[in-house]
Amino acid sequence: MQNPFPHFLNLLFPKICVACADALEQNEEYICLKCLYHLPKTDFHNVSENEMEKRFWGKVPIERATAFFYFSKNSSVQKILYQLKYRGNKEIGESFGKYLGIELSRSADFRNADVIVPVPLHAKRLRKRGYNQSEWIAKGIAKQWNKPLDVDNLYRAIENPTQTNKGLYERWENVNDIFKLKDNTTFRNKHVLLIDDVMTTGATIEACANAILQSENAKVSVITLAIA
Repeated sequence: MQNPFPHFLNLLFPKICVACADALEQNEEYICLKCLYHLPKTDFHNVSENEMEKRFWGKVPIERATAFFYFSKNSSVQKILYQLKYRGNKEIGESFGKYLGIELSRSADFRNADVIVPVPLHAKRLRKRGYNQSEWIAKGIAKQWNKPLDVDNLYRAIENPTQTNKGLYERWENVNDIFKLKDNTTFRNKHVLLIDDVMTTGATIEACANAILQSENAKVSVITLAIA
């Protein structure tokens, strides 16, 4: 016999879609199927030398790069990222990480990575927020693909000011040389899949990739939930 309590609880406190705020059906998680279907997917993983990969050309050698969605202001994607990053709904990251894993499961360029690594927060900011939103996205992908997740080796050595409202050069200058590896041998001969929530200029990802590439014969590919 099915437990009626969850259904009763949902009547009192209905779960709502993070994009449209409509009540979710029993089989829906964080976002309704209608909103999920209409989110603006990039499909970059199906295109080599795509728009995102070109942003790294001449800066850092990235194997492949993709984003799940296009980001724009006042969009459903912005609402999802806001809930994930600022409203404490970290589980949204894991849920969308699983969606990403399903979407990219047939793309060997990403699927064959050896280890999954989220862009780290500085320890002080991590304590303040309570979690790293990129780590939760990475968790979802790692679980979907049964891949190892490394959240320790790459770290942010300096707490830099927020990137918001900074220009291209200011963003690069703000993160240049602030990421380090605890052990340069950990990623030796490994294909590292670097995960972040959203890519704007790519300065943070570039700085992380440069740190990872200090490991001998390491390779880096990139997945973000969204791209601006």
